[in-house]
Amino acid sequence: MSGQTPSQTIGPFFAFGLTPESYGKNGLAGNVLTDPSAKGEHIRIEGQLLDGAGQPVNDGLIEVWQANTEGRYNHPEDDREDVLLEENFKGFGRAATDENGGFWFETIKPGRVPGRGNSLQAPHINVIVFARGMLLHAYTRLYFSDEADANVIDVVLSSVKQSRRGTLIAEREEREAGAIYRFDIHLQGDAETVFFDA
Repeated sequence: MSGQTPSQTIGPFFAFGLTPESYGKNGLAGNVLTDPSAKGEHIRIEGQLLDGAGQPVNDGLIEVWQANTEGRYNHPEDDREDVLLEENFKGFGRAATDENGGFWFETIKPGRVPGRGNSLQAPHINVIVFARGMLLHAYTRLYFSDEADANVIDVVLSSVKQSRRGTLIAEREEREAGAIYRFDIHLQGDAETVFFDA
């Protein structure tokens, strides 16, 4: 017997099944989470997935999950009837990285959601990263640079060392087409993004 079979890493991905929009097909989730009629501030998130040496990861997959502008998730467990559920907002998206490690999402800036003890969390987007060589996907959060007051009192963000919090903050840029938030994800290295246990 030659020994133990090597473990399986995540990827390469069956792109046609996970990101069918790239192939002209409709899918469960793409990088456009909303349509123009949805309430709230329409934003675009742009970023790069980078490895420990700062090189682009061109075969990664980024998933996002977020509340709508009112702070409600499109999920059966969020059954708060006093908070509007937006019909034209999915709340879940998926994007494959391109040859430069780039990804983007068109979405709505989320509202604040209750956390432990019903304290409000800062507006944020939950992010899951899949990439080659990773046995398990990585969880992180995207917070917004223009939500400084809410960020200061967010329980999750406050649990991160001050020197590392910047890895979770997407920087706002104003462009002719609207607000863009820049959020790069570093898998390792000096600028490594803070990741959380599931």
